[in-house]
Formats: sequence, C-alpha cells, structure tokens
Amino acid sequence: MGSPLPLLCNPVRVLIIPGLNNSGADHWQTWLGTQYQDSRRVHQADWAHPDLAAWSEQIDHTVERSKPGTVWVAVAHSFGCLALAHHLDKASARGHESNGTGGRIHAALLVAPADPVKFNVVQHLPHTGLGIPSLMIGSENDPWMSLDRAQSWAKRWGSRFLNLGPAGHINAESGHGAWPLARLKVDELIRDQHRQRRLTQVSPMDLQYAV
Repeated sequence: MGSPLPLLCNPVRVLIIPGLNNSGADHWQTWLGTQYQDSRRVHQADWAHPDLAAWSEQIDHTVERSKPGTVWVAVAHSFGCLALAHHLDKASARGHESNGTGGRIHAALLVAPADPVKFNVVQHLPHTGLGIPSLMIGSENDPWMSLDRAQSWAKRWGSRFLNLGPAGHINAESGHGAWPLARLKVDELIRDQHRQRRLTQVSPMDLQYAV
C-alpha cells in the first residue's frame, strides 16, 4: 500500500487586515479573529489617516515576524484591501517567497474594498493579477465603492467576485458583526491551501491511494 499522506509541518494562519479606524469590537473582522487559533491582526500607527505605503509595510512586518514557512490567508476590509494589494504587488516585484525569513500570504478574502480614486492611490496599485487565489465580496450600496467599480477591480486583480446585495460597507454599522459567511469563505481558502500543499508533498504512487 502507499504511504500515508504526510503531515503539514507549517501552519496555515489567518491574517486580519482592518481598514480605516481599525474595525471595532462589534465588527465582523474582530469576531472572525476569535474563530481561528493563532490568527494575527495587522496594527497601524495611525488608523485615522490611511497611508498606503505605511500600511502595506506593516503587513510586511507582521508576516516577516511569523514562523518561517508560515502560510497566511489574509482577510482584508475597506482600505485594508488596498494596503494588501500594494503589499502583494511589492512582494511580487522583489521576488519574495517563504525563504526562512518568515511566512507569505497565499490566499485572500477582500471585503468591501475602498475606492482607490477616493484616496488618490490608483497609480500605486497593481492593475494585473494579485498572484494568489482571492475572493472579493462587494455590495450594491457601498458608499466607499460602487458595485461596478468593485467588479472592475476584481477583474483586474483576478479575483472571484460575490455580490452581497444591498449590504452597505459590510461592517458593524451595516449589521455585520458575527458573520458566518466570512468564516465559511475563509475555511474554503484554508482547505484549498491544505489540498494544494498535500498534492505538492505526495508522490504519484501516493496519489492513487489518496482519492
């Protein structure tokens, strides 16, 4: 018989990337962080004045301080989505991989991204794929990004798109506190990462016994 599937030695962890004013106690991101052991939240020096480069750098610092080889699934909201896109673009440009200096973001959930035009950062964001599997969830009446523009950015970034309907900015004010859908989508991304890593760690002989 084939050998058993190998254990995954490096963890898959959830990285919470809040937007403006640091998603509060009643926000779904705060709730989501309690759903996963060893989740990590990115902290900013100034939550009231979003700075794309500075916020992106904080994502980098948080990831680099993790255990070598850690696989991250990022969950970003509002301006945090823009900071994440900037981080991924810069990481790709410098050929950053998990190379013993920390972990790397391998998948992302992008919820209600803020419109880059509102913050004058369009030219600083990638206009092609993010380089990782991603899902964007948008709203039909989000004051920070129209549905059409959200769908346009999802297409540019190669993200799957889910229209949540008239859900506002998908935050605490719109009634999104404990939000099971977010947990469901993050679980799917985590399972995809485990599945991908198993396939890269087993031999062709093992695969016939894994189905």
